[in-house]
This record gives sequence, C-alpha cells and structure tokens, in this order.
Amino acid sequence: MEFIKILMRKKAIIISIKGTTLTKKEKLLLSREKPWGIILFKRNIKSFEQIKNLIKDIKRLMKDSKFPILIDEEGATVSRLKDIINHNFEANYFGQLYKLDKKIATTLYKNYLKSLCDKLKNIGININTIPVLDVLRNNTNDIIGKRSFSKSNLVVSDLGEITINECHANKIVTVIKHIPGHGCSSIDSHKEMPKVNLDIRALNKIDFYPFKSTYSKLAMTAHILYSKIDAENVSTFSKKIINEIIRKKIGFKGILMSDDISMKALKYDLITNAKKSLLAGCNLVLYCAGNIKDNFKLIKSVPYIDQFTAKKTSEIYKILR
Repeated sequence: MEFIKILMRKKAIIISIKGTTLTKKEKLLLSREKPWGIILFKRNIKSFEQIKNLIKDIKRLMKDSKFPILIDEEGATVSRLKDIINHNFEANYFGQLYKLDKKIATTLYKNYLKSLCDKLKNIGININTIPVLDVLRNNTNDIIGKRSFSKSNLVVSDLGEITINECHANKIVTVIKHIPGHGCSSIDSHKEMPKVNLDIRALNKIDFYPFKSTYSKLAMTAHILYSKIDAENVSTFSKKIINEIIRKKIGFKGILMSDDISMKALKYDLITNAKKSLLAGCNLVLYCAGNIKDNFKLIKSVPYIDQFTAKKTSEIYKILR
C-alpha cells in the first residue's frame, strides 16, 4: 500500500522533451513535478551512447530506476531508433507471413520481438507502444497502412496477443492502439478529425475484436468521431465510448491513455484537450510536442493519478523487475 501512495505522487500525463539532452528548464520541471512517464522521439536520439545517457539522466532525476520511458518502435514506417538499430520489418509483413504459415511466422515473430526487446532494454526503454491492433479496411488511411498486421481481425488479434505476451516475458510493457479502432477511418487524425459512420454491430465484428482478447496494461485511444455512437465527441473525449465501449464491450481493464493531445483531430487548446480527455475517462494524457512552456502548463493543470491508475502502474513495475 505504501508503494501505491508513492506512485500517486505522479501526475496524470506523459510528456516529451525537445532535444538530445535535458535542458536546464527540463531538469527544473522534472525536479519539481513527476509526470507519469516520458515518451521519446527521433529528435531525442543521436547515437546509442547518447540516448542511453539521456535515459539514465531522466531516471536519476526521477529517482526511479523503473521510471516509464516510452517509444514508438513499430518498425520501418514508425521507427524512432532506425538510425541506431536495424529495424526494417513492418507489422504487415508478419501478418502476411502468418496467413501463409502460422507456425513459421510465430517462431520468426517471437525471435524478432525478443531481439527488439533486448535492444530496448539495453538502451533503457521499458515501454513500447505496440501492437497496432487496427484492422485494415479498403478505405484505411495510409497513416495506419502497413503498420497494421492484416485485413483479418483474427490475424490482428493473434499477432497482437503474441506481441503482448512476448514483450511482457522480456520485460517490455506494451500499449495497444488505437482503441477502439483506427482502421475504419480514411482520415489521418494528425491532420484533421476523422468521422466514422459505421454502427456498433459493424465495428464490434471487425474493429473492436482484436482489442478484446489482450492483457496489455496500457491502451492508447483513437482520436476518431464515431457518429453512430457519440455524434458530439471524439472517442478520447467521449464518456460513452470510454465507459460503454472500451471498458464494458471491449473489456479493457488497464490504464487508458490518450493519443497525442496536440494532434489536429482535437479542436481545443492543449489544457482543454487534457481536461476533456481525463474527464471522459482517460487515466493519462499524452503530449508529444516537447514545448517546455506547454509542458509546465500542462503538468500543473492535470491532477495526480488516482488509486486505480497507481495500482495498475504497480502491475507494470512488476513486469519490469
């Protein structure tokens, strides 16, 4: 219980930093406040030794050897570490292989995941925002594209489960995304708000399906307006979608984090986006731009994590032992 109380001193936000070393202002921020975690991007990575030292500095400042350090290391299209590790495989490659020969594909994919996890651990990263559980459709936007395993919800579900189990076995925590499904959208939510007009029956059969059988401790929302479910709010801002779809119908029991609150799909200012996300039922908000002024404003505006989030965070720390 004492550890839960310590974890509850964390703020309900994952932030990012601007460069390859911590600035004086970033050090000041991290010495005063405790974000739940920090996510890294290509702008933060110059060399193997540099990124390793940056992560050591962050964990030292936070006085936490297991402090959550996140990265999007999906492979090929989305690979923040591609300048320092060879990571050219995309999820769709393994999906195609799996449809040809499940046994061979499973063996190769597990070996690939172990190698990736070993590299991440060596650097000091402990959370990878995989797997992408969005199911490819005929109109899926290229922002998802080959990041998805397959057009088959069964293949996506199987490979998603393998991803989570293997990563956890190798002490890397996963983030399933983009819940409750981005494959049904033809719009890139980084640029504008996607609107999906499919009803619950159609979504439940295909898009929701892969998210149902996973044991991931973390999930990231899709900034999508599902008009037949909630015509007013994108899923990140929707109590109805978070409570009735993500929590009940899909049955997700872990920590729910927003996708980046600086994306164009969200129409308000950053603080309003953060507050609306948390009010709707997200446990954490994600801010990826790394602007130090906004980092200060946001971290002061969000609450400390609640007991539920602290308990689930303690489960994450157990995986990292």
